[in-house]
Amino acid sequence: MDTVANPQEAVRDNFRAMMRQYPATVTIITSHMNGVDHGMTATAVTSVSMDPPSLLVCLNNRTYLHEMLQHQPHFAVNVLAKGQVELSDAFSGKVSPEKRFEAGHWVKHASGLMTLHGAHARVICKRTVAVPYGTHTLFIGQVTDAFVSDQTCPLLYENAKYCSAHPTV
Repeated sequence: MDTVANPQEAVRDNFRAMMRQYPATVTIITSHMNGVDHGMTATAVTSVSMDPPSLLVCLNNRTYLHEMLQHQPHFAVNVLAKGQVELSDAFSGKVSPEKRFEAGHWVKHASGLMTLHGAHARVICKRTVAVPYGTHTLFIGQVTDAFVSDQTCPLLYENAKYCSAHPTV
């Protein structure tokens, strides 16, 4: 007798497999609350609008960074450069939250947020919308400051490996 798998489970498994093959830019999202700086690695970041300039950041609702963005509106998106794998790993949980900012060259932005000197790009945002959905919340932030380097290329993540983009032409 053939056993038919749960269709919803099959969709979830296929979606997970597809997303593993979907290259994403590696970022470190930072925030500040009650005198504490915190940051974590995230790949679920994308532009929303050019007018007003805005970004969408998706965070799991069980993270401390999620709690921070629920209670205060400011966050920074630090797009890692190709050579910053160790920073991604540190902010992914391999280093305790209290020691994460010891790696790399972090500086306080005028907004009070930690930004990474040497990142491919740095974007400061003010949260304007928070939409809970499933296990995550979609935070939309209006961009208040932005910088991008023309000397680096972004670090990417695909199929559980770090990589970088190569021009096809």
